[in-house]
Amino acid sequence: MSTPDEEKPKSDRRRGDFLGISAIAAGLLSGLASEKLSQSLESGGWIKVAGWSLTIGFFLIWAIYNAPVVLRKYRTWRAGAVATSTPADLQAAAEEAEQWLVALGSEAAGLAAAEWFDLNEPRLRDVLASEKPTSASADDLARICDALDAWYVRQGRAEDLLEVSVYLLGLAEGCGRQDLEELATAREATAYRLLEELDTAIAKIGISANVAPSRRGHSRTAAALETRRQVELALVHLARADSAPVGSEQEEAVAHARSRLDDARLSRPGPDLAADVAISINLAIVQLYQEDAEGALDHLKPAAARAAAAGDRSAQAHAFELIGAAAWMLKRPDEAVKWWGRAEHHYSEIDEQEGQARCLQHLGSAAVVAGDRTGGLKLLKQSAVLRTYESPVLVQYLAVATQTGPASVEPEVSRRGSIGWLRRKIEQWRLR
Repeated sequence: MSTPDEEKPKSDRRRGDFLGISAIAAGLLSGLASEKLSQSLESGGWIKVAGWSLTIGFFLIWAIYNAPVVLRKYRTWRAGAVATSTPADLQAAAEEAEQWLVALGSEAAGLAAAEWFDLNEPRLRDVLASEKPTSASADDLARICDALDAWYVRQGRAEDLLEVSVYLLGLAEGCGRQDLEELATAREATAYRLLEELDTAIAKIGISANVAPSRRGHSRTAAALETRRQVELALVHLARADSAPVGSEQEEAVAHARSRLDDARLSRPGPDLAADVAISINLAIVQLYQEDAEGALDHLKPAAARAAAAGDRSAQAHAFELIGAAAWMLKRPDEAVKWWGRAEHHYSEIDEQEGQARCLQHLGSAAVVAGDRTGGLKLLKQSAVLRTYESPVLVQYLAVATQTGPASVEPEVSRRGSIGWLRRKIEQWRLR
C-alpha cells in the first residue's frame, strides 16, 4: 500500500499528464476552429466579425488554461539555473572563506590570506549570485558575506561592501533572520560612511539598533553588535571632525566620538582581546584629534602589545603607525620615522597596501620636511602607486618635493600629514 509521501509525487505526475494532454487538446481545438472559421471569414459581414471573435476567444481560453503549466516550467528552469551547487559544495565554500577570514591580517598567514582573497573574491561573488537563498543555506551564505565584508573594508571598496550588505539584508528579510538583518544594516552604515554619506550612515545605525531591541544584552552576538554600532557612530563623528573647520564644531564631533567609544567599552561582550584592541586604537585616534599625543600613547602601547599577543599583525601595524603619528606631534621626528618604518614593514608582510601606502607617505613627508627631497620624492611616488584614492596631503608633498627652488612646507600641511588621514581607519573584530 502506498504511503502518503509516495502518493503525492504520483498525484503531481498525474496532474502534469492531464495538463499536458489538455494543452495538446486545446491546440488541436484551436487548429480546427481556425480551419472552420477561415471558411466563414470569406463570407464577410457579421460572420467575419464573429469568426475573428471566436478565434480570439479560443486563443485566450487556451492561453489562460495553460498559463500555470508555462509558469511552472519557467520556475523549474529558473530554479535549475540558480541551484548550481549542492549544499555540501556551498558549505565547503563557506568554510574555506571563513578559514581565510581568520587568517586575514594575521602574523602567520596574513600574506597568503590576502593573496587568496585577491584570487577568489570573484568566485565568492559568483556563489552569492548563483545560490538561491533559503533558510537552510542562510548561514553558509552569511559566512561568505562575512569574509567579503572584511576584505572590502580592508580594501576600502565601499561600493562592493554596500552591494554585499544589501544582499545579506535581502537574505535576512527573506528567511526571517533578525540577527542577520541587524548585522547587515550595521554593515550598510559602514559602507555609507566610507562613501561619505554620513547622515545615511547614522540612519542605518539607528535602524540596526531597532531591528530586534528585545535581543539586546541577551547574548554575546547582540552585545558585540551593539559594540560595533557604537564604534561605527564614533567613526562617523570622527569623519565629521575631519571635514569640520578647526574650532568648536570639530571639538564637539570629537567629544561625541569619545563618548561613543566609552559606550562601546561598556557594551562589549565580556573579555574580548580583539575588541579591546580596536576600541583602544580608536580612542587613541580621538586623542590625536585633540592633539593629546601622550594620552594617545597611553592607549597605543598596550594595544600594540595585545595585538602582538593575539597574532594580529594588521592591528599591530595600525598601532605602530599611530605611535609614529604621536611621536611626530611631540616633535620627535626620528622616533616617528622608526615607528612608521616598522608599521610599513608589517603592512607589507600581510599585503595591506593601503596601510603601506600611508606609511610611505608619512616617511616621504618626514624626509621632505627634513630637507631630503630626493629621498622623500622616491617614497612619495611609491605611496602614490599603492594608493586606491587620491590623497590631498600626498599631492601637496609631491609638489613640494619636485620644486626646483627652496622647499617650504606650510604648518597646516605638516599637521595634516600627521592626523588628516585618520578618518579612513577602521578596526574590525569578529562577532562571536
